[in-house]
Amino acid sequence: MRFIEEVVVDEFLPTVRSMLAEDLRDRGLTQREVADALGISQSAVSKYAHGDVARHERIVADDRVRELVERVGEGLAAGDLSPVAALVEIEVLIRRLEEGDLLADLHEEAMPALADADVEFSVHDPDSGLRERERVLGSVRRGLRTLTNASGFAALIPNVGANVAECLDDARTIDDVAAVPGRLVDVKGRAMVPGEPEFGVSEHVATVLLAAREAGSSARGAVNVRYDPDTVEALAASHPTVEFDAERPTREAVADAVASTDPTDALVLYQTGAVGIEPIVYVLAPTAAEAAGIVREIV
Repeated sequence: MRFIEEVVVDEFLPTVRSMLAEDLRDRGLTQREVADALGISQSAVSKYAHGDVARHERIVADDRVRELVERVGEGLAAGDLSPVAALVEIEVLIRRLEEGDLLADLHEEAMPALADADVEFSVHDPDSGLRERERVLGSVRRGLRTLTNASGFAALIPNVGANVAECLDDARTIDDVAAVPGRLVDVKGRAMVPGEPEFGVSEHVATVLLAAREAGSSARGAVNVRYDPDTVEALAASHPTVEFDAERPTREAVADAVASTDPTDALVLYQTGAVGIEPIVYVLAPTAAEAAGIVREIV
């Protein structure tokens, strides 16, 4: 008797780890960095590098496996993908390959009696809320890198700080929005990021984003920047731009502003301030990474 999990452990995981180790080394990571990224020992990385771990050729040759290795390797090397997100991506492919696919075939070869069984069974559900959350966090990280690497972005940070945010598909509250805890600040001309993106740490940007979505916008990502008429003009040249009233409750004012426009993938909202309220511009887009890209265009 051999379980499909044994096929995964004995055949799939050693092959994929070996392919990932090779990919990360090719991307310039040190042996220690590869070990940390994959959660394995340096000696294991050395074995993979020297071909001391056998690879299953059918798994190596599968285009989906090769695409996964390239995507996960790129994400880990760039910092866009956390180890948890990488694990989730690999798990999802495993579950798919277990269902009447490559791993199921390998399982049948190991257990010939299965081929004679007139049954179809679903081992696991590949859809996962954790996967979506990790994708959102990865998008926020990409957005942050886009902005912090942009020369001159610090000058666009308002006094209250900037943030990069993205929400889940079915977001209802700020707990469904990922952003930077404490916001980005300008420190001697450089944008400083106080911590890793988290869910539930944004109030102002999350409130604007959620209000816009409630009013019909499909945007999931947002970035806020310092208000300046030239900034608004530059953004308005390429994207629908509308003002909302800072003296009204934010959700209500934003909802009315969005309702006055045709729903689009990207939208610029701004308010020109009030007593005790700093004027701000909000750039909304399908993802946080795309919103950051729009901001970078005007830096």
